[in-house]
Amino acid sequence: MRHQIKQVFHSPKFVVGFIIFMIILIMAIFYPMISSVDPLQNISKAPLTPPGTYVNVEDTVKDTAGQMQFELPVVAGRVDDALNESQKQRMIDWLVTYGGVAEETLSIDDVEGLINTWNSKYDPTIAVQGTNSLRDEYKRIAASVSSILSTSGITLAEKGEEGLEAGITVKGEMFINVNDVANTFTFPLGADNFGRDVLTELTSAIRTSLQVGLIAGLIATAIGLALGLLAGYVGGVIDNFITFITNIFTVIPSFVLLILIANAIGGNARGVEVVAMVIGFTSWPWTCRSVRSQVLSLRNRDHVNLSKLSGHSMPKIILRDILPYVASYVVMALILQISSGILAEAQLSMLGLGPSTTKVATLGLMMNWAQKSSAWQIGAWWHFLPVILSIAFISFSLNLMNTGLDQVFNPQLRDS
Repeated sequence: MRHQIKQVFHSPKFVVGFIIFMIILIMAIFYPMISSVDPLQNISKAPLTPPGTYVNVEDTVKDTAGQMQFELPVVAGRVDDALNESQKQRMIDWLVTYGGVAEETLSIDDVEGLINTWNSKYDPTIAVQGTNSLRDEYKRIAASVSSILSTSGITLAEKGEEGLEAGITVKGEMFINVNDVANTFTFPLGADNFGRDVLTELTSAIRTSLQVGLIAGLIATAIGLALGLLAGYVGGVIDNFITFITNIFTVIPSFVLLILIANAIGGNARGVEVVAMVIGFTSWPWTCRSVRSQVLSLRNRDHVNLSKLSGHSMPKIILRDILPYVASYVVMALILQISSGILAEAQLSMLGLGPSTTKVATLGLMMNWAQKSSAWQIGAWWHFLPVILSIAFISFSLNLMNTGLDQVFNPQLRDS
């Protein structure tokens, strides 16, 4: 056993898959523990809030002790946001044509330099050649730049004894350290359509989906292993009957059967555990067929015949003389069943037939919520892309681990 474990961890594919899976597993287990936010708590009142750090506006206005003033070129980014590419190109055209500035010294990307040159060269009294609309556009651009760079600031009104009175004046060049703001909140992956923190929700969903995959995988592997061992060793009528049932389940697509059963159960009874069990009870046939074929080649081996002649019981022969030889295959089958269980839950949830719960999230449910909110149509990538990548990395890591195990335990692959 120790030698086999060493062989497994000498497989590069298994090690890479194992590391990826452990990183995902550790994040899913520990991040919800250190996060003070409930995974399904509605935090943001605005749906689909983009990623970023949000500060309380009232706190930033009232906290005057930590405010600092910067020179206007530092806040030139506001001009970059306010003016489009066409307007900035118009500024360059005026400076080159009427301001005597060399075109190679100006650039749309250098907003600070463009503003400084504009402020020093622009003269509204110069007659502009062209249509009236062009002249009006230059005037609008000049007014926009002047308004944006104005140092007068915005005066906030306060309620006084005789009505509203002038209060704090907030100037455009005033900044405040985010660390000085009492109330801040960071959305590393934004918020979903319910206003929930996507990162906290995602890590909790990964943990739940892994539980679904593990339950479904254990059930499917246990059923397939038990029936495969029984059919392969006993043979005869029992083998024919089990093979007949397996063929029926094989002919009917498992996902179609899964949809019918999930729909028949009803939304009120479709909890996470129920969905996992349904997936497990519909995913065992290919494991059963594979185990049966392995046992058929083992049941006439010399050590098995010797155990029969010694009078050992059938359960003892199966457990001691046959099961150890198919154990490595069973482990690989379990890994694939876990991956298939996670994907099956995601597919069911996308169709609205997944777990019906308000207490936990799954990767499939998050995809369903993103679909209902049309996240991909409006460009809210943070709502669906992290979920897609999580499903992809989980499946990739598990399949990579399975490939590594296959190379270790399959002599033909190991020798090639």
